[in-house]
Amino acid sequence: MDVPALEIQLQTLPNQPGVYQYFDKDDTIIYVGKAKNLKKRVSSYFTKTHDSGKTRVLVKKIARIKHIVVETETDALLLENNLIKKHKPRYNVLLKDDKSYPWICIKNERFPRVFSTRRVFKGGGEYYGPYTSGKTVHTLLDLIKGLYPLRTCNYDLAETKIEAGKYKVCLEYHLKNCKGACEGYETEEAYNENIKAIRQILKGNFKDSLQQFKQQMKQLAEKMLFEEAQKIKEKIEVLENYQARSTIVNPKISNVDVFSIMSDETYGYINFLQLSYGSIIRSHTLEIKKKLDETDEELLTLAITEIRQRFHSKSKEIYVPFKVQLGENIKVTVPKLGDKKHILDLSLRNAKYYRMERFKQDKIVDPDRHANRIMAQMKADLRLHEEPRHIECFDNSNIQGTNPVAACVVFKNGKPSKKDYRHFNIKTVEGPDDFASMEEVVYRRYKRLLDEDKPLPQLIIIDGGKGQLSSALKSLDVLGLRGKIAIIGIAKRLEELFYPNDPIPLYLDKKSETLKIIQQLRNEAHRFGIEHHRNRRSKNALNTELETIPGIGEKTVVELLRHFKSAKRVANAKLDELEGVVGNSRAEKVYNYYHEQKR
Repeated sequence: MDVPALEIQLQTLPNQPGVYQYFDKDDTIIYVGKAKNLKKRVSSYFTKTHDSGKTRVLVKKIARIKHIVVETETDALLLENNLIKKHKPRYNVLLKDDKSYPWICIKNERFPRVFSTRRVFKGGGEYYGPYTSGKTVHTLLDLIKGLYPLRTCNYDLAETKIEAGKYKVCLEYHLKNCKGACEGYETEEAYNENIKAIRQILKGNFKDSLQQFKQQMKQLAEKMLFEEAQKIKEKIEVLENYQARSTIVNPKISNVDVFSIMSDETYGYINFLQLSYGSIIRSHTLEIKKKLDETDEELLTLAITEIRQRFHSKSKEIYVPFKVQLGENIKVTVPKLGDKKHILDLSLRNAKYYRMERFKQDKIVDPDRHANRIMAQMKADLRLHEEPRHIECFDNSNIQGTNPVAACVVFKNGKPSKKDYRHFNIKTVEGPDDFASMEEVVYRRYKRLLDEDKPLPQLIIIDGGKGQLSSALKSLDVLGLRGKIAIIGIAKRLEELFYPNDPIPLYLDKKSETLKIIQQLRNEAHRFGIEHHRNRRSKNALNTELETIPGIGEKTVVELLRHFKSAKRVANAKLDELEGVVGNSRAEKVYNYYHEQKR
């Protein structure tokens, strides 16, 4: 990838937490890092002066950047750990297994033990985590131990051995930390009920257990045991602020491919996440150009086949947002809840961010493609007969009933065309009447375009609700343009879009690009109108007294203000100073006017 393309990537990175991967010219991963904000972190490599020689060498070797968006910093930390172990990049410190993050294991045995471990063995039990904080693990285990007495010994508690009296209770039993399952003092059913409650805690369901813990804290406080109560309070605070499980890693999800799709009028974007032993080891997004208005199902089916072949995937199960036909040898799962749904949502998020970044890149390197896509999207969203390549938006500025004006702004191919902007001073309407003012300016605008045989817009936007829209329609009727130009009104409060003869407004997605362009048009028209209104009021306020001087016209006023910068300086100027600007005759009139007033 060449340098300009790399710079474009840097400009379009998202401001989200995630993991970034650097590739060299041979497309080999040379570094993996995590970030709270991908755009800021990655950009810092290219904008800062690095003291480390190794870092400077790393930056020189970067030819391509790839990233994966996640929900939290914790998720980024865990994903970074997985990718470093998988790819062993040259410039990363390698994380050894004995330095891995801790898990909590419910041992697969009779009267299961619950303990922390850094090693995961298939079939060894149920594993929860990994946890990025050892303090959290100890707090959880302390909570479990305080609520549910469990054995800590490593005896084989087979039924025959217990009946034979092979074991004797230990100190833990006398301390009431264990109920003595080794001597048959506790039934397997009662013990397993406790294990069920512990599973809920490890899954993040602390409601019942926290309630019991709070009661325990209250009892200790009533007994004046405030230090012990404070310790329990600290544990409760840790647990209440703790996210029980990561969406990145779950050992129950193993050897699975995850696919999601995000599409628009012309392209489909399919994200692929590959999971191995519960960890994400690969992320890739494929972009497909539509040829015959293909459905999402058709695009996803095609992409799954292509991606699995490209990455030599042998996974027997895939997660997708909807059912697809892939043959009998692949299990297709459409997750609705839980960890599987979280993984699918994460994939969709990455597809969305990829699409947004492509839009930003297109805007820089291929503005025509960007404009074509925007126009096609607006045509579909606004139910138009043709693409709105030329849009005009009207706004009235009538502050405190003075100097009523209106503004018309013009967008061509989705961008402002400022040379086509127009101001209107209201001529036929007396007093603040927005409806009549809108009727006047729309008539004047399109009467002139028709008279001068200039092109008409494909879409007119009226800043206002049904009233302003109806007023504008009256003018189009008079000019014979109704039906020839699409026209809509936008109400400010709820961003409602009104159509002629349709009482039910249209609501667009608040994040849609169509609505953003309409809002940009409306805001630009308002700004342009207010600017002209302010200029008129300022001019009137400054110039009124000068223009009332007998024998002084507008041209003289302009000359004086241009030289003296303000009306006050004109009033205080000496006669010879005035003569140097406007000549003897006019200078005397201005000088005498102000000095006669002072007498």
